[in-house]
Amino acid sequence: MSQKEKIKVIATNKKAFHFYDILEKREAGLVLTGSEIKSIRQGKVNFKDSYVRFHKGEAYLIGLHIAPYEKASYLGHEPERDRKLLLHKREILSLQGKVQQKGLTVIPLKIYLKGPWAKVEIALCRGRNIRDRREELKRKAIKMDIAREMSKYK
Repeated sequence: MSQKEKIKVIATNKKAFHFYDILEKREAGLVLTGSEIKSIRQGKVNFKDSYVRFHKGEAYLIGLHIAPYEKASYLGHEPERDRKLLLHKREILSLQGKVQQKGLTVIPLKIYLKGPWAKVEIALCRGRNIRDRREELKRKAIKMDIAREMSKYK
């Protein structure tokens, strides 16, 4: 890749940053059908309850909803099928080991187009409990109040 490829973010999993502590991020390719990539280019993606599962040395994205492409013929796609992720074997083994040992989970953060390819950014995460989420909201509110007060004096 001698040139910088254009990256166009299609969808972001905003709830992930609220419910999880992000520990590690990785980029993965997706195995898609023709109608799926056309639907992704239109931005019809929903992350609701999606996560990554490991099976027989491969990684699969479970629960990602890609709306059916309306101009597809009868050969359209199933909206919530399991989609294979394209990662190196050592990356899969590393993530799988961390998930099994430490009780972490792997979730998608965003889907974007990098050149002609659809990519997904996945993250190794630890779930937050309610107390941690409330403390984070309080911290953000205090930070915003301070910024608002400081802008008055400029």
